[in-house]
Amino acid sequence: MIHDFKEAMGSYPTGVTVVTTKTEEGNPVGMTVNSFTSVSIEPLLVSWSIDKRSGSLEFFMDANRFAVNILAADQADICWTFASRDETDRFGKTEWTDTEYDLPVIDGAFAQFECRKVQQIEAGDHYILIGEVQKITKKDKEPLLYYKREIGPIEDIAKKLKDS
Repeated sequence: MIHDFKEAMGSYPTGVTVVTTKTEEGNPVGMTVNSFTSVSIEPLLVSWSIDKRSGSLEFFMDANRFAVNILAADQADICWTFASRDETDRFGKTEWTDTEYDLPVIDGAFAQFECRKVQQIEAGDHYILIGEVQKITKKDKEPLLYYKREIGPIEDIAKKLKDS
């Protein structure tokens, strides 16, 4: 059943995000996430999930704020940098900026949601983090998508799958 679950979820197209925050010492941390979704319009809430085994878990659990960076179609390298098990110097390999909320955001992203964490819920082997959106920045770009273990603009993914 787990194989079928992974196969079905991998065949469900999603956007690709990098969720970021800072440690208590002020160091930026981030990870690639595709579980990002809207929760509510009134108030404006979003959520994402983090694995209990994640090396970044304690930082996100302790943080009062986080940013969701929806990656642009040309940011596949950033997706892989923040998805790597090697969490060393991820931000040294990426252009980023500190915001007025003291959150690290990825430069050139399709959109950024700066959030105040309002709830965290234990759910199986993950925690669901819910944030109230405080600021949104959106660029006129195409988003990066994940579908059938491929990432890129939808046209590129469709072509790769058709040609394989």
